[in-house]
Amino acid sequence: MQRTIHGRPYEQTEAGPKFRPCAPHDVLARLGDKWTILVVSHLAIAEGHRLRFSELKRGIEGITQRMLTLTLRNLERDGLLTRHCFAEVPPRVEYELTEMGDSLLPALAGFTAWIRDNWPRLEACRRAFDEAQRQDS
Repeated sequence: MQRTIHGRPYEQTEAGPKFRPCAPHDVLARLGDKWTILVVSHLAIAEGHRLRFSELKRGIEGITQRMLTLTLRNLERDGLLTRHCFAEVPPRVEYELTEMGDSLLPALAGFTAWIRDNWPRLEACRRAFDEAQRQDS
């Protein structure tokens, strides 16, 4: 029998619940990569939510040209940003959050707030777990 928990479908079987990867899993995997939230955040504070590639690269510490290119391409593929090309010399390309990308910002704010509120506890739990693992070894 098909059921849901927190919007996530699962099947109740005789052996217990069975979960399969689904849309939320796919979207969270995208948002959970190393660079996506930083790119979206940078665009969110830019005037008109629009920036050139070089401005994005300069504003995100540690990102390589290749990783920024891949991240932007994935966000464009998912419909979260739009790429604007201008026929100029030299060519100019700007990236802008779409309406859907802009609508993601409140959800990111909530998620980021949860992380900020719980980060010290998460770190303490990790330290306690790691210490217990060392003592058991």
